[in-house]
Amino acid sequence: MTLVSSPPSKASPHAPAASRGPSLAALRTSFPEGTIPVGIALLIAGIATYAFFIVGEKGVGGADEFRPLNSLWFATFALAPGFFLPLEQELGRAIGHRRATGQGGRPVVAKVGRLGLALGAAVVVTLLAGGSFLANEYFDDDWVMVAALIVAFASYAPAHLARGVCSGSGRFRPYAIIMGADGLVRLALCLILLVVGVEAVGAYAFAIAVSPLVGIAYVAYRGQLHTEPGPEASWKEVTPNLGWLLLGSVFAAGILNAGPVLTNLLAPDGVDDSGRTWDSQVSDFGKGVLLARIPLFMFQAVQAALLPRLSRLAASGDFVEFRAGLKRLFYLVIVVGVVGTVGALALGPFALEKVYDAKLEGTTLAILAAGSACYMLALALAQAVIALKGHKLVAIGWVSAGLALALGTWLGSDEVFRRVEIGLLISSVTAVFFFAAALRRRLDSGVRPDDASVLEAFTDMPFET
Repeated sequence: MTLVSSPPSKASPHAPAASRGPSLAALRTSFPEGTIPVGIALLIAGIATYAFFIVGEKGVGGADEFRPLNSLWFATFALAPGFFLPLEQELGRAIGHRRATGQGGRPVVAKVGRLGLALGAAVVVTLLAGGSFLANEYFDDDWVMVAALIVAFASYAPAHLARGVCSGSGRFRPYAIIMGADGLVRLALCLILLVVGVEAVGAYAFAIAVSPLVGIAYVAYRGQLHTEPGPEASWKEVTPNLGWLLLGSVFAAGILNAGPVLTNLLAPDGVDDSGRTWDSQVSDFGKGVLLARIPLFMFQAVQAALLPRLSRLAASGDFVEFRAGLKRLFYLVIVVGVVGTVGALALGPFALEKVYDAKLEGTTLAILAAGSACYMLALALAQAVIALKGHKLVAIGWVSAGLALALGTWLGSDEVFRRVEIGLLISSVTAVFFFAAALRRRLDSGVRPDDASVLEAFTDMPFET
């Protein structure tokens, strides 16, 4: 999340820095406009996500019946952020640039809107063309789920574009409303279905599909997506790094959500040797992936607190402190990742059973948490590389990680879940090493960040809470 503020005002010459703490005004300026509402929205969206998996499973009648919803969830968030986050980034960057120069952003919105429509149509056509495979192999012969996936993908296109308009215009409260309303509306619809006794999986699937539209409609009704007329926008203005951002985002979002998708495709039908159905095990694995993502959820809070300061350092040209700040951020990410992995090993099975009534081994949860921690570190490194204008390197890095995922899953093990866990861990470790090398190369080359590259870096978050 990008929350770029103006540089902090200078301290009063009458206040000795060594003897006095920061004033109330200084504390407020240390958190730029939008940090608090967006932080609240992230918290709401995260809690709503975890609650959805509880309510949804109860609504449809159990873990076996929940498997299609589990599959729909991770497929949706492998596709939507992957394809539409780069449009949000470039739209926000272009509007922000025009805003700084006193030009209206409406032509930019129209240009990116047409691009988003074309990109979304291409993906929808591809999904329709592969509908038989999706229905038969992924959704257990359920075409309703295919339709829900297409509607969900299409619904997130305007959501990301609206977020781009809000971020570029500095309207972070509407941004937070769009983000938070998505999770709340989804949960509210599922609760209504549960209370009235609806058990049809398709009804819950469409609750996922349409939930982002409510927040957009509310914000649009209030006129908070308004942009002013301005000079005609060229394609160069709105797409200087779009290709590399798109390639990297598609692979990054795909890797993050690949675990439940792959287990759904690789798991056989029926029951295993212990008598447990594979449907319930796939559902439990998806819940384990969510539990392992708690460090990633914490990473968003870390960003909201630390990255605005890095953006100010970059804008002011203090690159020595910028590098020191990056190091502190990476150390904090490592600590959070280690704590999350150890916690998953020691307490994960207990927490998973208490929260979701699901069963996974501590080793499985620890490997998933380690993969999530490495992904979090890779994401932080990738954002730093983007800030240093290394968009191409980031795209290549995520593609390399995707290839590592395929290789690790293929050769890692004969057991369904373990081979996926190993593949996920190997892919994230590959990304960490690639981006660490790329960051050192960019720093040693003397490349310096600017406002635009910092903006793109801090919005490069290819996942939804």
